Amino acid sequence: MQACLFLIGDASCDASALHHAAQDVEGLRRLIVHEAIDGQVDPRIAPAPNTPSCVLQWYFDDLAPLEAACERDGAIHRMVRGHSFTQQVMAVRPLKQAATQSPMERCTYLVAYEGVADDFNAWLTHYLKHHPPLMLQLPGLRELEVYTRIDCTSGLPFDHANAMQRNKVVFDDAAALMAALASPVRDAMRRDFHALPPYTGATPHFAMRSLYGNLAQH
Repeated sequence: MQACLFLIGDASCDASALHHAAQDVEGLRRLIVHEAIDGQVDPRIAPAPNTPSCVLQWYFDDLAPLEAACERDGAIHRMVRGHSFTQQVMAVRPLKQAATQSPMERCTYLVAYEGVADDFNAWLTHYLKHHPPLMLQLPGLRELEVYTRIDCTSGLPFDHANAMQRNKVVFDDAAALMAALASPVRDAMRRDFHALPPYTGATPHFAMRSLYGNLAQH
């Protein structure tokens, strides 16, 4: 199962420079640079006041190369030195992938479940059984991934986030995301959200402009 390092911060990121430097990260399969979108995209949820200005997703096929890249003075550490992020490594569940190679830019809705479920196994079982089938019906959907937390080592000098789960839906652009979020499918998703087993905590939603880079295979 793939592992993904999330780096979440408020500093501006040079996407072009990051994608260029990422060519030298051993074992890195994909780097996505997400930048915050101004204004309200979701007709049902106001923009979160703590929306990060930049989210980086680093994809690896296994934990070992990810941990190596995250060692102090390792490849990723050198690339993000001087920036301020929080970090979390998560397992990737790819439930819908683009049929062809991703274009250079898309629009993503990132969601984090930051709290605590009374019974996480019951919560995740319900979520995976009921919520993704609804999300897959969103018009214009290009990608869908669900992430669950895992433990690993890191020498990065950043605080650790501990969201129990994250997910993302990806669309061609902000207009396509807005149309999907205004569709009847979203009403069914909200009903299922309220049917989840007991859970306490924040569930921030972030609309992001997503920049993809073409990495050479290591």
